[in-house]
Amino acid sequence: MTRAALPSQNEVWGFYGTISHLEDPRASDPNEAWKLAFDAIRQATHLGDEAIRLFLDSRNGRHFADDVANALSPSQNTTLKEAILAATERWMGWTITRRTSRETGIPAGLPYLTGFVANAEIEADLIA
Repeated sequence: MTRAALPSQNEVWGFYGTISHLEDPRASDPNEAWKLAFDAIRQATHLGDEAIRLFLDSRNGRHFADDVANALSPSQNTTLKEAILAATERWMGWTITRRTSRETGIPAGLPYLTGFVANAEIEADLIA
């Protein structure tokens, strides 16, 4: 059983806004894309729902959506779910470098996706 995804609080920008502006029929429903991405990130990172929402609503969520859009290029015969899973796998395969760690405070060596999802929540807590 899959838990429901928290709704976007940034439907203009971030992941939701970027996906909603794609002209690819495979990504015609930004709500479905949001749910698929939310679930894929939840399963990959094991982080909390609020952190995932904050990440997807952020600038990095927009970059994640760009990666999904690249996987949906006309030369690729992928579904939206496959594109999201491929982007998730790519982001989990990259690691935080020492330079990124110095710039963001995210520990070096963490999977990129895990680091930036956790960082989104930390930054929100610091602002609050």
